[in-house]
Amino acid sequence: MNLLDRLARWRGAAVNAGLAVVFAVVLAVEDHNIAVLHQVWLLDCAVGLVVCTAALLRARSHVWTAGVGLVVAGAAELVAELWDLRGQPGIAASLALFVLVGSAIRVLPFQSAALIVAGGGAVAIGAMSGHSAVMGILGLGWGTAFAAGLWLRLLDARRRAVIEAVRRDERLELARELHDSAAHHITGVVLQAQGARIAARKHTETLDATLAEIESAGNDALTSMRQVIALLRNGDDAGGRAPAPEQLTDLVDRFAQHGPRVRLHLPNGPPDPTWPPEVTTTIHRIVTEALTNIKRHASGTRQATVTLTHDERAITVEIIDDASPAASPRFHHGSGYGLVGMRERVEALGGTLIAGPRPDVGWSVHAALPVPGKA
Repeated sequence: MNLLDRLARWRGAAVNAGLAVVFAVVLAVEDHNIAVLHQVWLLDCAVGLVVCTAALLRARSHVWTAGVGLVVAGAAELVAELWDLRGQPGIAASLALFVLVGSAIRVLPFQSAALIVAGGGAVAIGAMSGHSAVMGILGLGWGTAFAAGLWLRLLDARRRAVIEAVRRDERLELARELHDSAAHHITGVVLQAQGARIAARKHTETLDATLAEIESAGNDALTSMRQVIALLRNGDDAGGRAPAPEQLTDLVDRFAQHGPRVRLHLPNGPPDPTWPPEVTTTIHRIVTEALTNIKRHASGTRQATVTLTHDERAITVEIIDDASPAASPRFHHGSGYGLVGMRERVEALGGTLIAGPRPDVGWSVHAALPVPGKA
């Protein structure tokens, strides 16, 4: 589970815990007031417990929990009308219904969400026609639930669209870099095959035919790649040169001139100049994104360290800072769309990227890439 998923899970758990406290307090106060008036409170308590529990369990199945809540509330309305009891649903159950309907609007497909909204409207009309004690807040409550659910649905859709655009841009950029690298090697294969054919004509026609097939396959591969890249690229994409491995020092120095002190640590020596462009570009993009986040969102940082290690099997880059939690808004510091794009790029190359708070202070971005040809 990556950082974004963990943050979403923690946020959902915190929201549920807050709702549980609100539901419990409202239900306890409501039933106490009913008992003081010497009215039957058991129905209100039972309905409130069922509907509030359904609201807290909504993440497991928005359809079933909303359905249970609406059916129980509707049945309670009928029972209260027949037995001349206090109007239903009560305040706690109504709040839980607002949560269920709003959540359904946010996440369910249009048809399912529309059915639940219609069911909620039926429950609201029944409660108001029965002179429920909560009829004064029902209209505002249902309207708020509908508007909040729809607004969150639009925000989620916009966020998914932005994330997909970031991932698509990274895939296209990586495709360009892979094309440039592969084209260089395939061109060498074609040239070597052409030279070998000239030399082989003096000896055997069989070897000449084999080398001709190699040459033809190489040319076909180049043509296919160029056609694919031409389709993927934008019209104004002129490509670019991948940064050389030794340019990492220049990158760190530029950030150090306009932000906190940045130290480059190379325990295994400088980067290998034979690394392909997609690897060197990915390393530079990770370092750039991490240092940019530090500069923008971790104002308390005094020093950052960029560590690049490599051996025969793996290349690892880690960027850490020493900002205190109070001086750094951690959600923004490590969960922007730039991080989404970096993870897409790293995973496309067979690597992993992890970002999150360090045990003591500061933030860490850690990426591991397999050495080309060793994955």
